[in-house]
Amino acid sequence: MTTHKTLRPSSGRGDSRSPDEPVRSGRFDSWTTRDAISCVVLAVATIALYSPVIGHPFLILDDNQYVVANPRVHEGLSWSTIKWALTSTTASNWHPLTWLSHAFDCQFFGLNPAGHHADGIMIHALNVVLLFLLLRWLTARARPSLLVAALFAWHPLNVESVAWVAERKNVLSTFFFLAAIGAYAWYAQKPRWDRYLAVIILFAFGLMAKPMVITLPFVLLLLDYWPLHRVPGSPPSACGATPVPVARLFLEKLPLLLLSAASSVITLKAQQADNAVRTLHQFPIMMRIENAVVAYSLYLWKMLWPARLAVLYPYPATGLPTGRWISCGLVLLSISAVDVVFRSRRYLLVGWLWYLGILVPVAGLVQVGDQALADRYAYVPLIGMFIIVAWGLAELSHAYRVDRRWQIASAACALLALGIVTYRQLSCWDSEYDLWVHTVAVTGENPIAQDALAAALMQPDVAMSAIDLQEFDTDQKRVDEARGHYRQALASQRELAPTNPGAYLPDLAYTLINFGNLEQTENNLEQARQYYEEAVQIHTRIAQQSPDPYPEDAAAALTNLGALEKTRLENDKGLHHFEAALAIYRGLVKQDPVQYLPNVAELLNNLAITERDMKHMDEARQYYEDMLPIRRQLVEQNRKAYLPSLAITLNDLGILDGLANRNDDARKRYEEAAGIYRQLAREDSSAYTRYLAGTLSNLASLYGNQNRMQEARAVYHESLTLYQELARDDPAKYAGDVARVEASLTDLDKKSDPK
Repeated sequence: MTTHKTLRPSSGRGDSRSPDEPVRSGRFDSWTTRDAISCVVLAVATIALYSPVIGHPFLILDDNQYVVANPRVHEGLSWSTIKWALTSTTASNWHPLTWLSHAFDCQFFGLNPAGHHADGIMIHALNVVLLFLLLRWLTARARPSLLVAALFAWHPLNVESVAWVAERKNVLSTFFFLAAIGAYAWYAQKPRWDRYLAVIILFAFGLMAKPMVITLPFVLLLLDYWPLHRVPGSPPSACGATPVPVARLFLEKLPLLLLSAASSVITLKAQQADNAVRTLHQFPIMMRIENAVVAYSLYLWKMLWPARLAVLYPYPATGLPTGRWISCGLVLLSISAVDVVFRSRRYLLVGWLWYLGILVPVAGLVQVGDQALADRYAYVPLIGMFIIVAWGLAELSHAYRVDRRWQIASAACALLALGIVTYRQLSCWDSEYDLWVHTVAVTGENPIAQDALAAALMQPDVAMSAIDLQEFDTDQKRVDEARGHYRQALASQRELAPTNPGAYLPDLAYTLINFGNLEQTENNLEQARQYYEEAVQIHTRIAQQSPDPYPEDAAAALTNLGALEKTRLENDKGLHHFEAALAIYRGLVKQDPVQYLPNVAELLNNLAITERDMKHMDEARQYYEDMLPIRRQLVEQNRKAYLPSLAITLNDLGILDGLANRNDDARKRYEEAAGIYRQLAREDSSAYTRYLAGTLSNLASLYGNQNRMQEARAVYHESLTLYQELARDDPAKYAGDVARVEASLTDLDKKSDPK
């Protein structure tokens, strides 16, 4: 007969007990060397599994907004960035610690994605170890705690949260969520105000990283029931927590509930201001309930069978089949009934309510965005299900006297299988293009993914790897492939729009804008115009019925249409559309100046150039003068990005001032522009020497007109020297400039000495 070693008593680990058997073991000196080894193995294995991510680039999807194209984050941990982070609701959220985390990475790694990815992996590994230590401490059960942590570490559903730089908020908020639970257990051992203050601070930090952790007060109530056993009549707590009256358990949570309520209000306002919250007209309440029921079930299925994972699961266009959401609802009710029947096994009820409760903020009852569900939403909720799995298996193994070697072998096989799937899923995040190819392949009809895939094909430098490009041996093949995906997206959206105009018309307009950009790049201007005009008509139609939820898209359509009309010398039409776009961006800049001020400056520049081309010099100068302080403000935010634009504006304004005989103003503009170009040319002569030479030529001409001959001659000579250097490298391009400046010098000499 086989001897079952798992039945031998063990005071050190307590692993031979049934899952709910109480034990007091809350002291750190009761922990074993094996626990320390477990922490090291968990951390090293997690980091090793996710290490391929370090070689991945940034994505266009959200990484642009969070890091790549965010000038505030580029500044690193400056005071201006800290102040901005504390007040900004960019990206439809108030999460200052997330912004500071990205700024910290930029401080040390700049825009090298390897450092940003490495930090995300490290935080995930830290969460894994912290989860193990928490469960080990709260339950005094090493092996189930280790299994929960390992499932959390290596489950493929968590790839999205770790491999995506923009989801730093998810792993960071989880760290503070788990730390707050640890502080609460410390408080429960000996309730004191200083320990409770630690809970409040860590919870506040979690909310400042991502508001999804608003459910913490309810999670703490569950933990009071198990494993803290603070409810009167409970068995002794493994970590030494003391029971208290039920009323006090609720009162203890009130300050935390106030923080949750405040965070909810701030988040909802931020999302509404950014037009991220979908209306009941777009997604009726019954459709949301049906989708939430199915989503709850799908997360469970993906936990058991993690296949066909995607970054975007499309929302059902006309609701779900009745049979599907009813059957999913019956599954949820059945699991709930089982938990109630077996409520003596407290881990069942706690794990199930953990899963149900933490998912509530992202269940879609308040619909934010267009996704039906998202893998990243399951990052924390599935911990509850992992607890059920680990403690349930421990209880079954105990009841059926399963040999420990079989337990370890079966757990190792399951974890190995999950690790292999996770490793394969990581490859889907190699590039933006790979991500959307995979998403299109596994989600069926998904016009948003089709549009994103086409957009990736049109940005090969940032969205495609060298391996991706091997598939397209010519640029024309890549463009034709993008055109095909845009057509598929348009076909789907045109079919869906009549069924739910509020939800799908904005997506149709967005694809039309992108398709128009492609056709304009290919010089198919008439086709591009048709797409832009249709997009403008859609946004006009939306705005007539209610405030346009996507004003930025409407402004983009107007801007692109205006630029196309200007190219075709239809300046009156171009002006009209530029002005309409400017009005929209002026409204948006009040909400988020950092994001939209560049758009305002660019439109003012377009208007100024158009008016100048139409010989409306006074109107053009007014637009330039309106633009100049905005350019200066942008330079203060990001010198490297906006200083060249400031110099261009000064030079162009100087030309107009000179034409209006405002020579002193023109001279000041040219002198400032020349000073900027000198700085830029010292940093990058190949890019800015020609601009410096041109501005100096303009300045010398102005000095000559003011009879400042000596200054004019000196500046002309400086300009000529620069043009001669440029002509040595590219004579065909710059020989004419050399001749022009030489002729100007000759004329200047004649004026100086008429004889």
